[in-house]
Amino acid sequence: MTGKNLFFVGMILAASGILSPPLALAAGIVYGMSLQHPYHLDAQRLSRLLLQASVVALGFGIPLAEVMRVGRSGVLYTAGSIAIAISLGLGLGRLLRVKNGSSCLITIGTAVCGGSAIAAVGPITRASDEDMAVSLGTVFLLNSVALVAFPLVGHAAGLSQEQFGLWAALAIHDTSSVVGAAAKYGVIALAVGTTVKLARALWIVPVSVTTAMVSKSRTRIRWPWFIALFCLAALANTCLPQFRGAFGELNRLGRTGLTVTLFLIGTGITRRTLREVGLRPLAQGLLLWLTIAAGSLALIRAGWVRL
Repeated sequence: MTGKNLFFVGMILAASGILSPPLALAAGIVYGMSLQHPYHLDAQRLSRLLLQASVVALGFGIPLAEVMRVGRSGVLYTAGSIAIAISLGLGLGRLLRVKNGSSCLITIGTAVCGGSAIAAVGPITRASDEDMAVSLGTVFLLNSVALVAFPLVGHAAGLSQEQFGLWAALAIHDTSSVVGAAAKYGVIALAVGTTVKLARALWIVPVSVTTAMVSKSRTRIRWPWFIALFCLAALANTCLPQFRGAFGELNRLGRTGLTVTLFLIGTGITRRTLREVGLRPLAQGLLLWLTIAAGSLALIRAGWVRL
């Protein structure tokens, strides 16, 4: 079977529900590491669009009141954790002597929302192709670990679904992996994780504006419009109960779309990605991520951070 055929087989298995989110990501990584990707750039574009559409579809399964409650409670935690993560990340980058461009993007990707933040800030800082590849590769590799490891750690730590959803949103880079890990933990974890993560993703705008001011860049800021559509979907779920059946189907399609997204993201992790990342940027990303994950977990378990 050719590489093209295997790619479409993986897409079909992910869309059919045969592959769970972690397995879909693992299958994508095996494909990316083993074969020449025939649709590398197309898969990147599709994964970005599919992620946003899937997140909007998930909104049809969450009441607006829950979105408002979780979003209002989570905004302070996201602001604090973003400030701490940026300070720590830049300090680690200098300590490990990581190239400034890569260090900045790895830090912002970890602090805000992974690949989306890197894609938004990269053009503003005039990042080179190498900087973008290194930072995206680092974030995607750590996302892969988080998707599998977080549910295991959550159960071992005795986290409730609400606690786990909050922890995943604060400590996992990309929305797709937050949703994948939270969905595996439970329905409440999924609602909390998705909402807090989207509140975190809104910080792309002020972080991009601040970066543009510091670097004196006039690059156009990318606005995460899909978050507003997610809120409108939750509003429709609340105000139009007669369409609950259809909304339930859209919510199910959203989960399916996220599984396919994870497969597509996995196919982008190749041997070349591993070579481009290098040890120092990976060490920076790993140490920053572990610090944020361990610190937020300790605060949540102690009851100091809660919704």
